[in-house]
Amino acid sequence: MVREFLAELMSTYVMMVFGLGSVAHMVLGDKFGSFLGVNLGFGFGVTMGVHMAGKISGAHMNAAVTFTNCALGRMSWKKFPVYVLGQFLGSFLASATIYCLFYAAIVEYSGGHLTVTGPTATANIFATYLPDYMTLWRGFLDEVLVTGMLQLCLFAITDKRNNPALQGTQALVIGVLVAIIGVSLGMNTGYAINPSRDLPPRFFTFIAGWGIQVFRWHHLRGLRWLHYPTGAPDIGESHGV
Repeated sequence: MVREFLAELMSTYVMMVFGLGSVAHMVLGDKFGSFLGVNLGFGFGVTMGVHMAGKISGAHMNAAVTFTNCALGRMSWKKFPVYVLGQFLGSFLASATIYCLFYAAIVEYSGGHLTVTGPTATANIFATYLPDYMTLWRGFLDEVLVTGMLQLCLFAITDKRNNPALQGTQALVIGVLVAIIGVSLGMNTGYAINPSRDLPPRFFTFIAGWGIQVFRWHHLRGLRWLHYPTGAPDIGESHGV
């Protein structure tokens, strides 16, 4: 399982470096980034990750995908913590990489104040945060639906008994799928659809100076809730099945 652990680590690292880098361009770069660029960054980042680890671990790069495969008996539960640990470590290291690469730009943009909300917020480079118009439960249900759509389409792409993607094109088609989800369903929650994409970078920002606010959600009046879209993808993956 060492090879599978390293495969998940490296594939998730590659996906996240391209994805978070594209977000950094959108947040910090003014003319250099866009929402479409973010979707392409994550989409083709997934494609590169599948090419790196597809034949070794299946290139899940997503704890919810790993959970679903275990729940359906496609892989042993013994591998679940190995896969998830590899994914989380790869995602955390990618966050550290992007932080180092864009450190000067982050400091200049934020004036040296690392904030989660406000006009110069930079925590959203690393993790997803709900906009003001979204409630907690709407965000949760959004993640359930979108993650279910992801898993449903993944099964369709790889189902050899139906009409799968042509041999050798699966990585590209899966990357296109992620980009399509982003451009069509990504506005409400930032389509985390992946605990391995959101939780490790959130922990990184907590450690790197953004503080406990990265775990708090302030849009419920009078309440201070811990919020991160980690549970919804697991439910969404099962829903998609």
